[in-house]
Amino acid sequence: MSVTRCAAARGFTLLEVMIAVVVFSIGLLGIAGLQVAGMRFTHDAHLRSIATAQAENMADRMRTNAAGMAAGNYDVSGAMPTSYPKDCDARQCTPAELATFDLVSWNTAVANKAVESNAGLLPGGDGVVCLDSTPDDGDTGNWQCDDKGSVYAVKLRWVERTSGANDTGQKTTGTTTLSADTERQRLVLRVLP
Repeated sequence: MSVTRCAAARGFTLLEVMIAVVVFSIGLLGIAGLQVAGMRFTHDAHLRSIATAQAENMADRMRTNAAGMAAGNYDVSGAMPTSYPKDCDARQCTPAELATFDLVSWNTAVANKAVESNAGLLPGGDGVVCLDSTPDDGDTGNWQCDDKGSVYAVKLRWVERTSGANDTGQKTTGTTTLSADTERQRLVLRVLP
């Protein structure tokens, strides 16, 4: 009798160990999923802090060039400029030239300014500065600047991964086709002259 009980006990212990391994494995998979989600949220927060810093950077540039801001040189009607007439870091510029230099180096990945630009710092990043009486309207595909009022709007957009997304398919936002697991984000900062 004692030999049979001992053999049965050994088999039961092995079964307990196998169940414990399965439960432990399921727990580890859950922890791995939380880790991935945490990393994604941390990355998204990092991109949002960069966007905030970029918007504040442009607001500071505008306040530094008060004459250019008062003359409306930062009000972009249509497309943002992509080149500047003078490198204002190296030469003296008029307020209008400085405004163009600020807009281009802030938004476009120009050879010597790539790391400072929206395009260089944010995935799919670009922005616009305009007079806008209703800065919060529009979406990531349409800035909706009305060129009215006295408040400047610094508007930024970038591509960010969405949480809980799968990596298949595509979707279209405005005129941009994105992966199904990404979405354009937007930030608007108001600047008073």
